[in-house]
Amino acid sequence: MWKFTVRRLLISAPQILLLSIIIFWLAKQMPGDALTGLIDPNISAERKEEMREQLGLNNPWYIQYKDWLAGAVQGDFGESFRYKMDVSELVWQRIVNTFWLSLVSVFFIYAIGLPLGIISGRYNDKLIDQLITGYTYIGFATPIFIFGLVSLWVFGFMLGWFPTGGSVEPGLEPGTLEYILSKLQHLLLPSLAIALIGTVGTVQYLRSEIIDTKQKDFILTARAKGAPERRVYNKHIFRNSILPIAAFFGYEIVNLINGTIFIEQIFAYPGMGNLFIESILQRDFSVVTALVLITGVGAIVGALLSDIILSIVDPRIRIK
Repeated sequence: MWKFTVRRLLISAPQILLLSIIIFWLAKQMPGDALTGLIDPNISAERKEEMREQLGLNNPWYIQYKDWLAGAVQGDFGESFRYKMDVSELVWQRIVNTFWLSLVSVFFIYAIGLPLGIISGRYNDKLIDQLITGYTYIGFATPIFIFGLVSLWVFGFMLGWFPTGGSVEPGLEPGTLEYILSKLQHLLLPSLAIALIGTVGTVQYLRSEIIDTKQKDFILTARAKGAPERRVYNKHIFRNSILPIAAFFGYEIVNLINGTIFIEQIFAYPGMGNLFIESILQRDFSVVTALVLITGVGAIVGALLSDIILSIVDPRIRIK
């Protein structure tokens, strides 16, 4: 187990290094540089050149990359010209909000997806299965930003059941019960919007696994021996079908990274996705590169986590 984990970690290290090189190269191709937005556009060319020299922007690209990477490893991504604060501090504030949104979304994805997948797989080709399958087809065909906009309009503006923006009601003291309940209320609608679309993959995948497992020889043998149907499903079919779903957990992180970008923008939720869009529009390069690097590392870690979880629940896939 430890050998497998260490081997996967060693594979992930060059992936992260390559990702950082690509991000830095793409950032260099964007119009402007780290000095853009920090200085008065009417400043003299001589003064601008002095500042470029002080910031090391005239150094060769590999020297600039080395300095940027060294700062990133230490958590120093520079300063945001828009917010006039350290990028690390700014990103940390938004990561906390995105973390809670992702956590609640994952809870709803599995709370909704597992029961629906089990019911659909157990009663395949029945009416209940056709209804659930119809829901998944609609979910696959519906872009998450369209579903988010409709949810916001119906449940936020028309019915007024949920707040239409922000992460907490202004004026509440952090740590109080009212503050916690307000945070939860602001989380529910965007997390449900993510989950109701994100859960369709889990439902379809679990349904297919259950239908396939029901036809295996060991299931037929268990039934031939007179095992109760409840035991056949709980101990044999469900137990074997849930293994790939456990590994799918890490990839849910990757999907959430993509989903929260749209949902946070739609719901004006102050998370990493909202900050990412704003920083691109404002050309806040330091923030953009930091967020792309963090989300890219998150995707790699998510894939690594999936491999480790699958190696735990199914030791056969471990590399000897």
